[in-house]
Amino acid sequence: MPGYTPPEWVAALEDRLKAQARDAQKWSRYYGGTQPMSYMAPELVREIGDRIRPVVLNWPRLVVDSLEERLDVEGFRYGSDAAADSRLWEWWQANDMDEQSQMGHVDSLASACSFVIVGAGDDSDTPVITVESPEQVTVDFDPRTRVVRAAWKSWTDKPAGMDYATLYLPDETIAYARDASAASTPGDWQEQSRDEHRMGRVPVVPLVNRPRILSPLGVSELVDVVPLSDAACKVATDMMVSAEFHAMPRRWVVGMTEEDFKDAQGNKISEWSKVAGRIWASAMLPSEVQVGQFPEANLSNFHETINALAKLTASMAGLPPHALGMATDNPASADAIRSSEARLVKRAERRQRSFGGAWEQVMRLCLLVVDGEVPTEARSLATVWRDASTPTVAQKADAAVKLHAAGIATNRQAREDVGYSASQIARMETEDDSAVSRILAGDLASLTGPKPTPAPTAPDAVAV
Repeated sequence: MPGYTPPEWVAALEDRLKAQARDAQKWSRYYGGTQPMSYMAPELVREIGDRIRPVVLNWPRLVVDSLEERLDVEGFRYGSDAAADSRLWEWWQANDMDEQSQMGHVDSLASACSFVIVGAGDDSDTPVITVESPEQVTVDFDPRTRVVRAAWKSWTDKPAGMDYATLYLPDETIAYARDASAASTPGDWQEQSRDEHRMGRVPVVPLVNRPRILSPLGVSELVDVVPLSDAACKVATDMMVSAEFHAMPRRWVVGMTEEDFKDAQGNKISEWSKVAGRIWASAMLPSEVQVGQFPEANLSNFHETINALAKLTASMAGLPPHALGMATDNPASADAIRSSEARLVKRAERRQRSFGGAWEQVMRLCLLVVDGEVPTEARSLATVWRDASTPTVAQKADAAVKLHAAGIATNRQAREDVGYSASQIARMETEDDSAVSRILAGDLASLTGPKPTPAPTAPDAVAV
C-alpha cells in the first residue's frame, strides 16, 4: 500500500480491525470460560432447559496462565552503561508496566497478539507506554522490511455516544471522531487533530505470539486446545445430565395411580419426591401392585474420557500431568517434576525471546520520544527475564556462587541469576560502594557490625 493517503489508510485498517476483533473476541470468550457449548444436540438442549447448566472445564485459561506465569520482565541492559539500564527501568516502573506487561502477554497468548503504543507524556523526561487490545488496535507491515508502516486504534465512548480513532503513521499521528450512531456507515470519520512529530517510525509495536513469515500477527495459543476443551465440556455436561436421569436408581411400579401419590392433606407429591428419597405406600394388596428398580448408571466412562482428553491437552500445551489434576498413588520426585516441566519451560523461553524483541523496540521508541534519537548502543539492547524454570532459591544461589567463584560470572550477573530485580541490584551496588569507601577511610570495624559504645568515664573522687 505504498503512497496511501490517510483516508485510504483509514478505510483499509478499519476493515482489517473488524475481522481481527471478531477473532480476538472468540478467543477471549474461551479464555473467560463463556464460550458456547459445542457438540450438544439442539433437541437435548430444549429437553433439559435450564435444569442443567453447561459444565465448563476452563483448560484454555490454564494453558495461557501456565505460560504467562513464567514471563516476568526484570529489566533492560545494553552496552556497559549502567545508568541507561536504570533510566529505562524507571520509565518501565513509571508506566506501571509490571502490571500492563502481564495483561499484554495474556492477550498475546490467548488472542494471537496485543500492541504497545508509545507517546510523549506531560513530563518531557518520561514517555507514556500503554498496552492495547487486539480488539481496538491493528497494524500494517511493510512487506520488504517487515516494519510497521501504519497503525489504527478505534474505541467507543458510550456515555458520550462518540467513536474515536487514531491513525499512526511514521511522521504524523491523526485523531478522528464520529457519532457512534453512524458507526456502520463507512467514511464518516472527521479529523480532529494532527501531530506531525517527524520521528520516521510508527510508535506502535505488536506483541505477537507465534508469528510466521506470512502470518506476522501470529496465532492463538488456544488453537490446538479449544477442540479438546469443547469435547471435555460436552462430556462433563453429559455426565451431569446422566447424574440427573440415571445416576440414582430409578423405580417403577405397576398397579398404582396418580391418586396414590398424595400427601396426608391430599396434595399431589412433587415429581422429585417420586423419584428420590421417599417410600411408596399403597392400600392395595401386594398381589395387585408390582414394584421394581432399574440399576443406576456407572459414570466411570465419563471420568475416563475426561482423563483421556486431559492427557491430550497436556501433550498439546506442553503442560506437566499434575497441572491438569492427573496424579498417581506415588508422588513424583522433584527431579521427575522438573523433567515433566521441560517442554513448558522451553516454550516460555521461546516466548521470552519473541516478546523480548518487542519490548526492546518499545524502549527504543521511548528513547526516540524523549531524546529525539536512538543511540547506537541501543542496538544491543536486551530484555532481562526472570528464569522460566522452577529451581529453588538454594539451587539458584549455589549455582550463582560457583559461577562467580570460577570467574565466569561477574558480581552483578550473579545477582541477576539469583533473581534480584534491577532496583535491588542498584541498592546492593550502592551499599558495596559505601562499604569500600569506609574501608579506604580506615573504618574497618563498621564492616563487622555496630561499634561498641564506650563505657562512661568514672567521675573523679572528691576529697573529704
